[in-house]
Amino acid sequence: MKMKIKLKRNTKIAVAAAMLSCFLGASVYASALTPNKLSLTPVNEPEFYGSPSSSIASAVALPAAAATFSTSGTVPPLLNKEGKTLYERYGDTEKQGEGILLNIEKQLKEQGLGLKDVIYLRVYITPDAAKNNEFDYQGWFNAYAKFFNTKENPIKPARSTVGVAGLVNKDWLIEIEAVAAYPIPHNQD
Repeated sequence: MKMKIKLKRNTKIAVAAAMLSCFLGASVYASALTPNKLSLTPVNEPEFYGSPSSSIASAVALPAAAATFSTSGTVPPLLNKEGKTLYERYGDTEKQGEGILLNIEKQLKEQGLGLKDVIYLRVYITPDAAKNNEFDYQGWFNAYAKFFNTKENPIKPARSTVGVAGLVNKDWLIEIEAVAAYPIPHNQD
């Protein structure tokens, strides 16, 4: 059943003005969230945005010519095939996270990259039975802190950490995807 609503000309103008006002307000708000940059300002190398006190970037801008390297979901290495518990076989969330980041570091090295080139991490975490079936975010944060935002590697990539019901292997508590940017060669005169 179709209903036609007749609006007077003044009402139509008021509705259009309200919609335009919302649109303009949203664009002003969005531009205010872009720190230290005008929208669409080109960059010459990856730029990381966010609070200096945060351990992660809130955003990363790449040059138009930047090439990236992405890993698939990387899972924990098997520590002890004969282990009786998942913790003996793979370790807790922190240990699994460390093993994954070492594996990602190896994958990056094969491409001429390193963890200093990582611009984004997507992390999946499952509930940990030993932690009252809670997500062990702190375990992941501890593993991350050994590789990023350190004296050796001050890079703070953008990151998402997502709690999921399960992964392909019930012993895996964490899986990580990484995106790294190849360095842009600087023109030499």
